[in-house]
Amino acid sequence: MENNPQVVSILNDLIDRYPALIECKGDILQAYHYLSNSFHHQGKLLVCGNGGSAADSEHIVGELLKGFLLPRKINERFRNKLAKMYPEDGMELSGKIQEALPAISLTGQTPFFTAFANDVSPDTVFAQQVYALGHKEDTLIAISTSGNSKNVLNAVKIARTVGMKTIGLTGKTGGSLKELCDTSICVPATQTHRIQEMHLPVYHALCAMLEAEFFFTP
Repeated sequence: MENNPQVVSILNDLIDRYPALIECKGDILQAYHYLSNSFHHQGKLLVCGNGGSAADSEHIVGELLKGFLLPRKINERFRNKLAKMYPEDGMELSGKIQEALPAISLTGQTPFFTAFANDVSPDTVFAQQVYALGHKEDTLIAISTSGNSKNVLNAVKIARTVGMKTIGLTGKTGGSLKELCDTSICVPATQTHRIQEMHLPVYHALCAMLEAEFFFTP
């Protein structure tokens, strides 16, 4: 990060706009490093949370799978291969596909979710997916405003056992999540809706920082 002025600028701008987040700056930076390292080693991001945090999980993934603030043209080698394999529309298709950072929200698998919660346990619906999909090169973002959501905590336990890095996104007290994760971003708020209001600019900044690292061209 220290060598990427765009990444530095994004983080500094976040703190300028939300001064209360200054106490989270080090943890945000650590989260960025975990995610960056994961993507550099062909890993992926898994994200989970309940309720509003489930919506945030989907939001984070949406910013990573397509262009966010920067254009993301696919690489020339893939573009040429696509055009060669499909001469009629390969070039047109290549203009509509964007580079991405691999990420999966664990909240969107409704058939699995309902079956597993009913047949086995709702407390392990995220943990089961982490076990099935996670590898040591991957990172988990676990979102819980209280820091005590059991299904989120169980997901972290499985992720750490797999060897993944874990990032908690929670509120001021941090709950059990704070100590369980490799790093936790504990935004300075205690009410659920206020915590969620502060989560959004944090994960937007993280997505923008990652995009700047992987896709910015001078």
